[in-house]
Amino acid sequence: MSLPFKYTPDHVAGPGGDTDPTLITFPGCVCVKTPCLPGTCSCLRREKNYDDNLCLRHIGLEAKCAEPVFECNVLCQCSDHCRNRVVQRGLQFRLQVFKTDRKGWGLRTLDFIPKGRFVCEYAGEVLGFSEVQRRIQLQTIHDSNYIIAVREHVYNGQVMETFVDPTSIGNIGRFLNHSCEPNLLMIPVRINSMVPKLALFAAKDILPEEELSYDYSGRFLNLLDSEDKERLDNGKLRKPCYCGAESCAAFLPYDSSLYCPLEKPNTSEEGRV
Repeated sequence: MSLPFKYTPDHVAGPGGDTDPTLITFPGCVCVKTPCLPGTCSCLRREKNYDDNLCLRHIGLEAKCAEPVFECNVLCQCSDHCRNRVVQRGLQFRLQVFKTDRKGWGLRTLDFIPKGRFVCEYAGEVLGFSEVQRRIQLQTIHDSNYIIAVREHVYNGQVMETFVDPTSIGNIGRFLNHSCEPNLLMIPVRINSMVPKLALFAAKDILPEEELSYDYSGRFLNLLDSEDKERLDNGKLRKPCYCGAESCAAFLPYDSSLYCPLEKPNTSEEGRV
């Protein structure tokens, strides 16, 4: 299969982004003679991020309110085998891009993946908000939209925004399809800087040959207030959802803030059309 995009394993700087995702801005820990543990390691603020099986400790819906995840970075003095280095090690399971019946390309696993294990990143160009709107407004109803908006609530009611587009430059995560009952959960993980890795972890045990999916809406946006649930405010039709889940919402999630030229995004966790 010829790739319709340029492959990158990590985020790259795109137009309008405030921070270059390749810059190293975090100091490293000084854990040389002792393992990285909460209370002594500067990268572990309150508790361990991963258990002894390298599974994310706070996987599930409760992760929405969990403490931020910071991994040890390239400046840390701990070893490469430190248990607080998981996402940065990259793919650990065999994944396969395949053609689905109704959803175009999809991604599945060839291995059993235990609940809580890291699966892959969603990597691409890190953009500014105005560039996101420009790109979306150029799309037609026939174009796929890969742009994801992740918003994290921080102190004093502030919201930290990250916009990633793997349309032209991205990794294997761009082939993940939406599901209203997903088997993956997206967690922002920071390693070298405040630009988060959009890490996807297994929300449950996943069997070999099972398609991998996550909820594009972050579980919050897949509802409409409008009586006409098929038609958007800008006149475009919503795209149907073919996930096949019992709780399927019938249409793919929609983040209206990305279509409004003068509006800033709302405070949902993450959203992708």
